[in-house]
Amino acid sequence: MKRLFVFSAFLEREKCLLYYQGSVRYVVVTADSGERIQLGLKHFQPFFSELGLRGRFRLSLTQSGAFERLEKIN
Repeated sequence: MKRLFVFSAFLEREKCLLYYQGSVRYVVVTADSGERIQLGLKHFQPFFSELGLRGRFRLSLTQSGAFERLEKIN
């Protein structure tokens, strides 16, 4: 059974640029359930904008806990 997490993510533009410079690879988010999850910033790259990263997201993990999908829900 896969696991689903919903959370909000907000990163300033400058923090997103650190990803491209190679100095930041991971981010820790807190799901609505209170669980903390470490994710590679590479999964958020499609959602970066000129403002940075903003929105609500749904993360799907496989039964073994491997990344499956990240989608922006608003």
